[in-house]
Amino acid sequence: MPGPVLLLGAPGVGKGTQAKLLMAEFGIPQISTGDILRDQRTRRTELGLLADGLMSKGQLVPDDLVNRMVEIRLKQPDCANGYILDGFPRTIAQADWLDGHLSRTDPERPLIAVSLIVDYEVLLRRITGRLISPAGRIYNVYTNPPQVPGRCDVDGSVLEQRADDRVAVFEDRMKVFGQDTAAVIEHYRAQGRFAEVDGDRPVEMVMESIVGALRALRTEAQASSAPVAG
Repeated sequence: MPGPVLLLGAPGVGKGTQAKLLMAEFGIPQISTGDILRDQRTRRTELGLLADGLMSKGQLVPDDLVNRMVEIRLKQPDCANGYILDGFPRTIAQADWLDGHLSRTDPERPLIAVSLIVDYEVLLRRITGRLISPAGRIYNVYTNPPQVPGRCDVDGSVLEQRADDRVAVFEDRMKVFGQDTAAVIEHYRAQGRFAEVDGDRPVEMVMESIVGALRALRTEAQASSAPVAG
C-alpha cells in the first residue's frame, strides 16, 4: 500500500519520529538526504568526494548532486515496495526532479505527501527547551523537565543543550524553511495527493492520522488511475 511517501513540515514537527514508526508499520525504509550524504562521504564515492570538496569550502551541495545521490538510493532493493522521504525534496527544483523521476520509474504509484502542522511557539519550545544527557536521554525544560534542574534523572549527569537547538539556529532554520520548503508543500498540495495532519498531539495519535491519510489517498490515487470499463 505505501509506495513513495513524503513527510513534510517545519523543523521540529516530528518527521523523523513519524518516519521511524511508519518504517515499523509498513516495513519500508526511511530515505534521508543527511544519511545518504554521510554514506556517500564515508564510502568516498565519486559523488561523496564531490560533496566533500564543496562542503570543505563552506558551499552547499547543489540540487543536481543531491538528486543523483537520491536516485542511486531509490534503486536499492529495499525501496521496491515503497519508502519514506524525510528531508527531500527541500526545494522546488528537487521536487520537479523527483516528479519526473517517479513518472518514469514508478508511474502506477504516485507520491503521497503528508504535511505535519505545529504552531511556531510549540516548535520553539520543543527545540530550544531540549536537553540531552551524555547517555542520550532527552528532556525538555517545558514539557518533560528533569527532577533536578540540569541533571539527568537516571544517573545525575549534567544535561546539555546542543548547539543546533539554540534560538538563533532555530530561527535561521525556520527562515530557510519559509524561503524554500514551504513552496514545496504548496507544490504537492496543488497536485491533490496531499494531506495535512496536526502534529501537536501524542506521537501515537499523529501516527494513526498519517496512516489513515495514506490509506485514503492511495485508494483514491488507484481509483483515479484504474482503466474505465467498456
